[in-house]
Amino acid sequence: MKAVVHEAGSVGERSSCLSGEWLWVVAWGSLLALAVGAPQGPGRLIVTDFVPFALPDVGDREIDAVVEAMRSGWLTTGPNAAAFEREFVDDLIGSSGTPESNGSVAALAVNSATAGLHLALEAIGVGPGDEVIVPTWTFTATAEVVRYLGATPVIVDVDPATLNIDLAAAEAAVTDRTAAIMPVHFAGLPVDRAALAAFAERHGVAVVEDAAHAHPVHSDGIPVGLGASRAVVFSFYATKTMTTGEGGMVVSADPALIDRMKTMRLHGISRDVFDRYTSTAPSWHYEVVAPGFKDNMTDVAAAMGRVQLTRSDAMREARTAIAARYDEAFADLPVRLPARPSTRDTTHAWHLYVVRLTDGTPVDRNTFIERMAQEGVGCSVHFIPLHHHTYWRELRGADAPSLPVADHEFARAVSLPIFSSMTPVQVDKVIEAVRSVLQ
Repeated sequence: MKAVVHEAGSVGERSSCLSGEWLWVVAWGSLLALAVGAPQGPGRLIVTDFVPFALPDVGDREIDAVVEAMRSGWLTTGPNAAAFEREFVDDLIGSSGTPESNGSVAALAVNSATAGLHLALEAIGVGPGDEVIVPTWTFTATAEVVRYLGATPVIVDVDPATLNIDLAAAEAAVTDRTAAIMPVHFAGLPVDRAALAAFAERHGVAVVEDAAHAHPVHSDGIPVGLGASRAVVFSFYATKTMTTGEGGMVVSADPALIDRMKTMRLHGISRDVFDRYTSTAPSWHYEVVAPGFKDNMTDVAAAMGRVQLTRSDAMREARTAIAARYDEAFADLPVRLPARPSTRDTTHAWHLYVVRLTDGTPVDRNTFIERMAQEGVGCSVHFIPLHHHTYWRELRGADAPSLPVADHEFARAVSLPIFSSMTPVQVDKVIEAVRSVLQ
């Protein structure tokens, strides 16, 4: 890796002690930088040509919107959050081609997708004694929100081609205690939503879609966010196609569900804080109708999200172009490339680009990641299957069914860098590094 030292002003956060100085990892344009210096004083930036695994795509418009929100006096949930909710729904409906059929759709801005999943399950009545079917190939949040409610996540295997939930495995997991199924649109490729809806109708269970990876995406021409599911939950974490830093959105066509989530989002208070504080009449009185949570999105985050929403299609298209470039460059290598959408009317968000090593690969997965780092490219693994983690393994018990597909694929899966602000030089560097390691 090459490194160039630049003089810099005061440095940022994420510090750790290094030889008496403080070290920060920061993003600077399309480069990765290490900022070294005293916590409050001037420092120096060590800028490398290392390609990070992910970087948010944030520009002056987002910065200006955040500054404007801060100057407005509305820092917590307020007019920007309300506008973000409306605009998110308008964006979904506008891309559906059938706006007249989606009049009841509403959205709720939350401070994370984890919070959104929790609110959605609580609102549909999941509780102690219930079971919720989830894929093992996901981040722990998908399952942990089930435990928040005293219910049990039933962890099932995934499809070997897509790494999405295996509905045949889900069929085998249904019991008289199954209350819901929570599929994950892994990497941004939608599950078969028609098959999912049929599954739910056949077994009388609710569907809450974990769409943390899947915005903006269509499944058979229908935007993920619209359709028969009780709720769909999106993430705006820093690595996602669009970001608010931390944040999420819950979408539902069930007004009662939205009302319950809106109440529980902010301490179980019966009146929305924005409505109370913008009323021209005295409005100090409110009622707590349930022991709720603290899951609301700030106006500062929502201001950023509103700008990102206007750019989300373009950012997805940039990711799609990078994925196509990778597909072409890796076609002759001993790796399995990511699954593509199976129908013409289905799109992919390309939140992740996951290759899987094969028996013909000259190195194992861990060595591959180490060698890529030596070549100046950051990689990751998505995901460590739930049943490989101590807590979930112990919860399932020794007699739980094996999950052979996830076990097999986990040893081979590698996530390569893909983010919308990647430069052609960075994309070429990733390609050259992969080819160098595998040839």
